[in-house]
Amino acid sequence: MSNDPASLSVTCLKGVGPKVAEKLARLGLHTVQDILFHLPLRYEDRTRVVPIGSLRPGDAAVVQGEVQLTEVKFGKRRSLLSRISDGTGSLTIRLFHFNAAQKASLERGASVRCYGEARRGTSTLELIHPEYRLIQAEESPEVASSLTAVYPTTEGVHQLKLRDLSEQAMSHIGGLREWLPAELLASLGMPTLGEALRTLHRPTPDVSLSGLSEGEHPAQQRLAFEELLAQHLSMRQLRERMQAHQAPALRNNGELNNQFLQQLPFELTIAQQRVIKECLQDLSRAVPMQRLVQGDVGSGKTAVAACAALHAVESGYQVVVMAPTELLAEQHHKNFYDWLAPLGIKVAWLTGSLKAAERREQMAVISGGQAQVVVGTHALFQAEVEFDRLGLVIIDEQHRFGVHQRLALREKGRGEDGHPHQLIMTATPIPRTLAMTFYADLDCSVIDELPPGRTPVTTVVIPDSRRADIVQRVEQACASGRQVYWVCTLIEESEALQCEAAEDTAQALAAALPQLHVGLVHGRMKAADKEAMMRAFKAGEIDLLVATTVIEVGVDVPNASLMVIENAERLGLAQLHQLRGRVGRGAHESNCVLLYRAPLGQRARERLAVMRETTDGFEIARHDLEQRGPGEVLGTRQTGLAMLRIADLVRDQALLPAVEQAARQLMQDYPGHVDPLVRRWIGEATRYADV
Repeated sequence: MSNDPASLSVTCLKGVGPKVAEKLARLGLHTVQDILFHLPLRYEDRTRVVPIGSLRPGDAAVVQGEVQLTEVKFGKRRSLLSRISDGTGSLTIRLFHFNAAQKASLERGASVRCYGEARRGTSTLELIHPEYRLIQAEESPEVASSLTAVYPTTEGVHQLKLRDLSEQAMSHIGGLREWLPAELLASLGMPTLGEALRTLHRPTPDVSLSGLSEGEHPAQQRLAFEELLAQHLSMRQLRERMQAHQAPALRNNGELNNQFLQQLPFELTIAQQRVIKECLQDLSRAVPMQRLVQGDVGSGKTAVAACAALHAVESGYQVVVMAPTELLAEQHHKNFYDWLAPLGIKVAWLTGSLKAAERREQMAVISGGQAQVVVGTHALFQAEVEFDRLGLVIIDEQHRFGVHQRLALREKGRGEDGHPHQLIMTATPIPRTLAMTFYADLDCSVIDELPPGRTPVTTVVIPDSRRADIVQRVEQACASGRQVYWVCTLIEESEALQCEAAEDTAQALAAALPQLHVGLVHGRMKAADKEAMMRAFKAGEIDLLVATTVIEVGVDVPNASLMVIENAERLGLAQLHQLRGRVGRGAHESNCVLLYRAPLGQRARERLAVMRETTDGFEIARHDLEQRGPGEVLGTRQTGLAMLRIADLVRDQALLPAVEQAARQLMQDYPGHVDPLVRRWIGEATRYADV
């Protein structure tokens, strides 16, 4: 029988039968290795008895004393109160759930040792439902030889059970393979895997509790390093698999692109030209392009995508442009149609809201190859959608889609020439730390320049008690010929209530400003109605557009110079930045007013301060990462990526250069270590990469 903890079932541990195994499975614990890597959330110091007189409210400690008085009190809730004293002070044990035997055992003169958190009581400090036991008065003050681990748990699995299982599992540590080379560990000054795990399950009393809680202990850093390395290697493996596939080498004389650029009413920026060159070089190769184009709001990513699309079309291939929302897909469809139709290129349109007849018609022109460019939403993933000769997939706002979805679309386009190329765009800048870890399978380009004539947006933060002043400001902006957005953000979780709030706001503003044309856009409107409203706003027929966050991305109205965002404290930095990007798209001085409802929490105050101080998307993304963590910034629920269990990308950024270097070393010198290391940390989450 193997002694590798990765292949030993938890049922080999004493006290784990089918029922306990079922409960452990809810925690993702199936093997002995899973138990070893199920690390404590926090630790308690039960290694010494603390004098009662030294306790302060909030202290968690072991105390020992003699029972002075035990009585049942009847108030709002019946409780058992037991006063204990050790000569330095006294405190009260309070039990809400108790029986006659417990009351009898806590008789006057009994010695009791208990662990709990001290709280202020009516006359003394109190321990509410502490762990306690009766002891002999002469027992040693040493209560535990190591800090006590507190594990993540689930219903029916007690901490004592998890401590017992981790104790048993540690007897199998010797069977764990060390996949990091000894010379690498020595150069980094890190402990072995076994040493790190033993330390974290049973830290000695001299280990700093604060260091453990901050994740700074060398044992935690050792495991964080290995986890980040596994994540990075999994993405590198995905990249290698992609590179092993064939793709059509798209080469032509660039005639369509020349015509397109000549008809544009603006010059491309140097940054746009650089990124287009990078894309066209990728497209000319016989391996699938996997390029992520990051560009701040308004940097001109769509024009870059159009150049890539035209290159594919001129080479005889179809192009798919996919967006996460119907409104953004509509905007892309309009842009691509306006730009490409004059060049004789047919642009098809496919979303979930199309009527059956329209849908059949669009699918026929797509599968028949009459449409060279197809714009749409998630509807493009559906099984019945067939392409004629798909050469390029362009995905906007990649983090809104899952890795599974992205790869599914790529598989749909697989043909005699291999897999289609992929160009992925995002206006949500991804901090380098995230890109290195979670997008190591992609080449990254950054459009780090805004088109000339764009004026920075001035942001102010104002309490909603000054709403009347803002309404006056809206009136002044419209009187000077400008247009205004008024964004109603999510007050209720229900979309219906959110749309209702937007309708109420639109009515109130129309009543307060009768001379203005007030429009309304929200998520429950029909696509055609939203499009008509947006078209009217863009044409200048509407002065003030009240909207929910559906206008977050894609809408381009250069004459709009003022945006008011209600309940701004409820939104994340990335979303606030995206919304603000709807103004400042012309040459006029533009402003964004963040209305908040007092009182503001500390986090919300920090977020709004960041918005006021900078318009740099990468700086905002860095703050967003620090405040909300990688899961929120990446939209991980959609991505299909494994989230980090031990490592913290903000805290452990300093490890990343060494992680990259170690990944190269393992892939080059220890290729046999890569798969097992990835499996240990990521397991089945890498299965989407088997393509």
